[in-house]
Amino acid sequence: MTLSTRDSADHIYAHGLRNQWHPVVPSRFVEPGGMRRVTALGENWLLFRKSDGALSMLADRCPHRGAPLSLGKHLGDRVACWYHGVEVDGAGTVTSVPGLPGCNLEGKTLVTSLPVREVGGAILAYFGDEEHPEPVELTLPEPLADEEISAFLCYAEWDVPWRFAMENLLDPMHGAFLHSESHTMFAGDTSAKFRIRETERGYFFEKTDQRGVNFDWVELCHTGVDWVDLSIPYPPSAGPGGPFGIVGMACPVDAGRTGVFFWRYRKVSDWQRDTWRFLYKTLIEARHWEVLEQDRVVLESMPADADQRENLYQHDLGVVRLRRLYQAQAGRQSKAQPVSAR
Repeated sequence: MTLSTRDSADHIYAHGLRNQWHPVVPSRFVEPGGMRRVTALGENWLLFRKSDGALSMLADRCPHRGAPLSLGKHLGDRVACWYHGVEVDGAGTVTSVPGLPGCNLEGKTLVTSLPVREVGGAILAYFGDEEHPEPVELTLPEPLADEEISAFLCYAEWDVPWRFAMENLLDPMHGAFLHSESHTMFAGDTSAKFRIRETERGYFFEKTDQRGVNFDWVELCHTGVDWVDLSIPYPPSAGPGGPFGIVGMACPVDAGRTGVFFWRYRKVSDWQRDTWRFLYKTLIEARHWEVLEQDRVVLESMPADADQRENLYQHDLGVVRLRRLYQAQAGRQSKAQPVSAR
């Protein structure tokens, strides 16, 4: 495997946790018959799609001399390295060495291939280490599996550590300040008390004195992939469907960059579904991007050591809990050294 338990816990904590699924990029980034180089968990990978739509994810490294396979040619069911023409299929097996037919490289699986699934318009991949190469069970977020729920995927890349993006989602109180001029988050008190409520798959971080007014609760879920669910009240002008939900995930690109995935959803059917989707694309989507832009500007402006020079209070219990969970996971996944205290 490319990812290794020999990495320190600090490296794993900075670049992304292993032995779980992560979102990588939207499915639309790789058309049938196309390929794309991506970076995830600090490593370079090649997404490779056959003309029939079947998708593979390979380490972007030719097994011959290490040249990037992403510079090569798409040959339908395999990739030919640009440097010496070595051909590798979607499983990472060398199928041909044109410069020396019959070479002992042929028939050997020499390139790491990751399990992939496509969910809600996004590509998810399982990132294991050498001790956990087989993918863990993946249970999809209910809003992405329910046919009665209509969702839109919004994707962006931010120049922030991945954990800053996740911590932002476990911080409901920022909605009343950072997003106070939003069309959906202007209401409610600017003071609150919070509690953590445990669940079988994670925990809720929620206000104890306000519900259904602003960004009042969030649930962190571990179901083979880490994701959050939250709900934002919607005014009648936003159309049918009741509260507006968000499923959020984050892809650690490297130590300083993150791919953020937000599925905005509502439970609607029949003509109401069409109405909601029309209103979203023509009116609401632009407003939502304005809210995301506010998050991006603040997070990208924070220093890299922001989480080491803080004075936290009760509203930050959800963030503290998240850090402890992730630091413990990084420590368990490393045989090198424990994660530094933060």
